[in-house]
Amino acid sequence: MDVAARTGVSPRAVVCLLVLALVVLAVIGLRTGLTRAGAEPTPIPALATNASAAATSSTAPSSSVGATAPGTPTASGTVTAARLVVHVVGQVRRAGVVRLPVGARVEDALEAAGGARNGADLAAVNLARPLVDGEQVVVPKRGEALAAPAPAGPAGPAGPAGSTGGAVSGTAPATPVDLNTATVEQLDALPGVGPVLAGRILDWRTQHGRFSSVDELGEVSGIGEKVLERLRPLVRV
Repeated sequence: MDVAARTGVSPRAVVCLLVLALVVLAVIGLRTGLTRAGAEPTPIPALATNASAAATSSTAPSSSVGATAPGTPTASGTVTAARLVVHVVGQVRRAGVVRLPVGARVEDALEAAGGARNGADLAAVNLARPLVDGEQVVVPKRGEALAAPAPAGPAGPAGPAGSTGGAVSGTAPATPVDLNTATVEQLDALPGVGPVLAGRILDWRTQHGRFSSVDELGEVSGIGEKVLERLRPLVRV
């Protein structure tokens, strides 16, 4: 009452001010509590997540490292094949090694090598045959005789039925190789020839037009009498 008399404010007004101040403080305290409750994470979900991860870790095999990518070893030690590697030679625009998906056909290998050249004898090639990893596909000229595939053995496995691959280097072909139509790959497959000597034979043929006899092989640099005698029953003109 003395305060009210000195300040000129009625006691009722003082009580109202005190009540209002208490209400404001209560509202501020409530908002502060709600803000802190929303900002602080609840520990229960984190515990559930950790428990779930621990359960998954305990049930998963120790050697598991996720899905196996194609072409990589699996846990059992096997390798998943993803690509075929094939050597395409002969009458194609870009002879060489091509890589194709598993299940590809000879036609796909020719397309990967740029397609067949003019004069290629596609009737001598089974375009629908499935490819085998590591094989050689030979596209001959029209009228060119292909050497038979080499038999299976240490020198190299023969291709599947219908394969158009040439003989493996160092083995005798089943039929004599025509010196005037043979490719460098067919000459390379002859015993004792190799890629360098095969190239020299082709150079001689280019310079002289053609071989008129097997004996003219002796004029090629690097072919001596012993090599000529070894090749004589394996080639023809």
